[in-house]
Amino acid sequence: MAEHPILSAHNVSLTFASAAGALPILQNVSLAVKQGEMVGLLGPSGSGKSSLLMVLAGIEMPSAGKVVFHTPPAAAKNGMNGAAGMNGAAEEVTITALNESQLARFRRHHIGIVFQSFHLIPTMTALENVALPLNFAAAPAAEARAADLLEQVGLGKRATHYPSQLSGGEQQRVALARAVIARPPLILADEPTGNLDQTTGSEIMALLLSLPQAYGAAVVLVTHDRQLAQRCDRQLTMRDGRLQP
Repeated sequence: MAEHPILSAHNVSLTFASAAGALPILQNVSLAVKQGEMVGLLGPSGSGKSSLLMVLAGIEMPSAGKVVFHTPPAAAKNGMNGAAGMNGAAEEVTITALNESQLARFRRHHIGIVFQSFHLIPTMTALENVALPLNFAAAPAAEARAADLLEQVGLGKRATHYPSQLSGGEQQRVALARAVIARPPLILADEPTGNLDQTTGSEIMALLLSLPQAYGAAVVLVTHDRQLAQRCDRQLTMRDGRLQP
């Protein structure tokens, strides 16, 4: 496993305004995730786990602090202008300094996201959902690559089915395949087994462990299940918007 981080958060805080005053969601959170590492993020409901994941993805902007993506040389060729230096060395991109269009372009190549509620497009087949990131990037052979990945997750025969025709476990397999098809160096997963039964959840977790790790991706997994977290390389615990020592 590489020793240098692929992602780091520095004193990140997130505060929302409410009728009762300022509501702190995250408080001075700092962490680093190494390339190829799988990190389990534990904590009770309302502790800030999912909010931290959204900040790491650039979906939610923090009130203070910054998130830095340390772009691997191979991935840097696809992303932001100037992300890779002339010598091919890894360089830093401050996610929290990008605008919306830059963030969307950056995530397309560098970050795969798996949500608890799948977020599949209902009018698209499983194949079309998986191929979507490659089609957005105008990548060649998007459908062929999607079909191959669906075979890998055991859904080759379900490629032409729509989400409403798939079970919860099948939909999450499609969502996972969509998240990894562009081979992003970072996968963020928010309770990916939360809506599944124990057996199906274990199967999805095995896929989550195997697919990204096959090409060295880092994974940050938000879960309330300590058994799942223990299958990660490292576990972190959040409480009241803070990472516990």
